[in-house]
Formats: sequence, structure tokens, C-alpha cells
Amino acid sequence: MTYKGKYKVKYLAKYKGDPTNVVYRSLWERQFMRWCDETSSVEWWNSESIVIPYRCATDNRVHRYFVDFQVKFTNGKVFCLEIKPECQTLQPQRTKGKRERRFLEEALTYAKNISKWKAAREYCADRGWTFQVWTEKTLTSLGIKLLLS
Repeated sequence: MTYKGKYKVKYLAKYKGDPTNVVYRSLWERQFMRWCDETSSVEWWNSESIVIPYRCATDNRVHRYFVDFQVKFTNGKVFCLEIKPECQTLQPQRTKGKRERRFLEEALTYAKNISKWKAAREYCADRGWTFQVWTEKTLTSLGIKLLLS
């Protein structure tokens, strides 16, 4: 089951973009939005405002990648962040119980993600920013907890 909805920005001055159209596509994204809103070390943040063209390894065509978040911290550092479950950041492995079709779907998704992330790293490096993929482990280490309500 996927969870998505609209996030209501509390501190409008911290959100760089249209605060009436902030969409989360997972509960982890929603919790990260709340963290950005409430954390004093976050100067400003936005969601899905950075669009990066990338050539996908699966079809060799150019696509557009909407990065989950851009965050500027009070120390001046700017990060572009992708929030993903850790299992989607690891190359899929064939196992005895896994069906071939499922393995192929996971491998295709992984290849697309790697293409996106490579382009994002280059795009951010050109601008003096940092691109990172944050998983539930990263978020938990920051004290962000997954709340189901």
C-alpha cells in the first residue's frame, strides 16, 4: 500500500515554492517534510522543484527526474535529497523463491534509479550542492520516526 497526500506547511517562510501544493508520496516523505518544517537548522526547503534531465540506461532516452527535496541548512549547505526505502537502493538479487518477473521489474527500476542519481550528482556538483539518497535508516538516525497518523 502506498500513502500519499498533501502536506500542510506550518512555517510558510521556510518553504520555497507553492506551499498549497506540497505532495508527499510516502509516509517517510511526510515525516521528512514535518522535520524540515520544524527543525531550526533548516533555513528553507522545497519539494519536487528541481527537475533534472537524464538519459535512462533502460531505453537510452532522455527523461525528467523530479528530485524529492531540496534543503538549505543554516550552515549554508544545500542538499538535493531522494527518499527511498533501503531495499530500493540495493541491486536486486536473484533468489530461489523470487519469481523471474518480479526480479526483472526490480532490476529495471534499479537501473532507472541509478541513471537518475548519476545525473543528479553531476547536476548538483555543477552548482556546489550535494545529492544524496536517504533511506529509513538515515531518517531514523536524525530522530525522524514513522508515524502512521
